[in-house]
Amino acid sequence: METFDVLIVGGGSVGCAIAYALSRYDLKVAVAEKELDVGMGTSGRNSGVVHAGFNNRHGSLMAKLCVEGSEGFESLCAALDIPYNRTGKLVVGYDEADKQALIKLIAQGEKNGVKGLELIDGEAIRAIEPGLTASWAMLSKNTAVFNPFLYSIHLAEASTQNGVRYFLNSPVTAVTATEDGYTVRAGAHTLTCRTLINSAGLFSDKVSAMAGDPSFTIYPCRGEYYLLDKGNLKMPVYPVPRPGVGGLGVHLTVTVDGNILIGPSADYIDTPEDYGTTQPVLDQLRAEAEVLLPGLNMRTVIGTYAGVRPKLVKKGEANFGDFVIERSPKAKHLINLIGIESPGITASMPIANMVLGILSEDTELKEKPDFIPTYRGIPRFEELSREEQRALIARDPDFGDVVCRCETVTRAEVKRALHNPIGATGVIAVKNRTRVTMGRCNGGYCFQRVIEMLLSEGKAPCDIDLKRRGDRPLLGYVKGPVK
Repeated sequence: METFDVLIVGGGSVGCAIAYALSRYDLKVAVAEKELDVGMGTSGRNSGVVHAGFNNRHGSLMAKLCVEGSEGFESLCAALDIPYNRTGKLVVGYDEADKQALIKLIAQGEKNGVKGLELIDGEAIRAIEPGLTASWAMLSKNTAVFNPFLYSIHLAEASTQNGVRYFLNSPVTAVTATEDGYTVRAGAHTLTCRTLINSAGLFSDKVSAMAGDPSFTIYPCRGEYYLLDKGNLKMPVYPVPRPGVGGLGVHLTVTVDGNILIGPSADYIDTPEDYGTTQPVLDQLRAEAEVLLPGLNMRTVIGTYAGVRPKLVKKGEANFGDFVIERSPKAKHLINLIGIESPGITASMPIANMVLGILSEDTELKEKPDFIPTYRGIPRFEELSREEQRALIARDPDFGDVVCRCETVTRAEVKRALHNPIGATGVIAVKNRTRVTMGRCNGGYCFQRVIEMLLSEGKAPCDIDLKRRGDRPLLGYVKGPVK
């Protein structure tokens, strides 16, 4: 049994942001995450957009924290070596009703404190994105895109270098209240803590109930996506929001790496981890995307995926449920974060700071003199100059051995991903840190090489996982290991 001052349940972007914020202080902090790596749920299955804050209802926590998060996101990404690109965004319309809706959207955004919003006409739209046919658009100059995988990963690894412990592959199955905190069963571990922070996303209602507060119900809402190869889209393109529709509508997003996403849909589902994609929804995504960008080349599709939002509103009800961030009135040592859906990643550091404020009401927050606020990830060989590449190869020849051709990922990068600071395992730990298997061949060239590297690290074939424990590509040897 191990004892901590604070135990965070959930290693998504918000849980990792809280861990990073807490790592500044003289506290013993741990994170319990049910998956093999951080950021594997809602935080890793989204559009990768830093929202400006114009879509959120004025006066809501969503609006306030989104605007704060957007304004500080670029400096946080610079400090933690997270790819970020301030692209701007177009929200497009086609008729006079759409134009009036855009004018209202701009007014709401400005009321929320969003800067850089402008109404532009069709000529100005096509000067930015020649393929669009819209008549009107709101240009949001401060919208950006980022790498959502590395966001959670680098927050986690930065907090680890400052003393936070991560318990991966450790789903919380029992929470028992004690006189001065909780005893938590997380995977194979029994952990005790004085304060429990519930950042469990799609399972936050379940964790809250286990801790003594059954006040909440999460309604999972699935969004499906197409993933296309790298294209020439300059910025995200969204339709005018439609009242009563969950989410922001099907949109086109350019990722920080240049790929194009189509989606998401918005469909309530019965189980929180049904990540399947469905042909009728994909057909609808394609039809709506071709309205936004008629010349879109669907022959460049690499794959499909889905994410699930943890909504606090039922299907058919008003499509607004604000963030819940509070000390539970029913469970003394519990801080709840419930219904943290989009724009939760954009708002994650302000959310973390809000949690710090709540925690400080009964916990002394004494800053560490040796806190390290910055972090450097694995060097991205493809993005370096020829001189920098040659220097790396001279120091480590493994940088000269390309494992993934599509994304130009080297053996040295894969090795560093395998030995990551938080102990994440499986092919997913390599994929999300290096982009191996993310290219147009879907791992046809590099997957076998990654497996061979895992075997060379001493892994048995039956111990290699893809994304989750037991999700295994190999069962064993046919003739015995190659010597």
